[in-house]
Amino acid sequence: MSRPKTPDTPDLSPLLLPQDSLMLAVEQAVLRNSNSAPVAASLPEQIAAKLAGVITLDLLHAGQRLLEQDISAVLNVSRAPVREALRILERDRLIEFQPRRGALVTEPDAAELRDIFFVRSTLFSVLLKNLMDERPADLEKVFAAHVPTLRAASEQSINDYVVATFLLNYAIADLASNRLLVDMLKSISLRTLRYVRLGLAANPSAAPHMVETWEALHEAVADRDDDRVIEIASGRITEIRDLSVRALEAHRASVASGPTTS
Repeated sequence: MSRPKTPDTPDLSPLLLPQDSLMLAVEQAVLRNSNSAPVAASLPEQIAAKLAGVITLDLLHAGQRLLEQDISAVLNVSRAPVREALRILERDRLIEFQPRRGALVTEPDAAELRDIFFVRSTLFSVLLKNLMDERPADLEKVFAAHVPTLRAASEQSINDYVVATFLLNYAIADLASNRLLVDMLKSISLRTLRYVRLGLAANPSAAPHMVETWEALHEAVADRDDDRVIEIASGRITEIRDLSVRALEAHRASVASGPTTS
């Protein structure tokens, strides 16, 4: 007989759903892995990747409690690897531990989300500047390989586009020799991914313009125009920040208005 779900905690059955492309991309992010170099994941890492995937898809919501015993029961594993998995998610600030409440899915307020995107923009600008100095041809090749996929994905679905842009960001980061910078950028990208997705889902007409900014960035890289590269990249992150903040504020307003019946 299955264990009853603990009151006031989320339905964890999405952990048993087949992984879609977005969840697979999140798994690579949690493992700090690239598609070209797969590694065997430990059980805690596998559990963390599953949890990160359903958080990104908003199947586990901000403020909900994640209890070890409930996750263990659903996945049919012991509590020790679940405990370690939650610590992995805490590393990327997808959850936080609070006294007497345990692990909760995080949600920044609008001001904090703007701060996170500011840090992301600053670090990404440093990354691009270094790559334009050291590996411009390799950077151009990454854009040439990924931008057509971005365009095609934007014509399929928001999730497909989000996956494509997420993987492009990771491919750019993987060119860098500064591994601390890479790890910080990947962690921030993972932390903001669900809000990027929510922002674009609320404004799907923005996706074609976002693709155009990636294409313009590719052109600037090909022209070796360092200033233009930084300008376009910063502007693109500002636009997606604004979409994400509006989506977050709309979500909070919806929650504040009271529960809805299903």
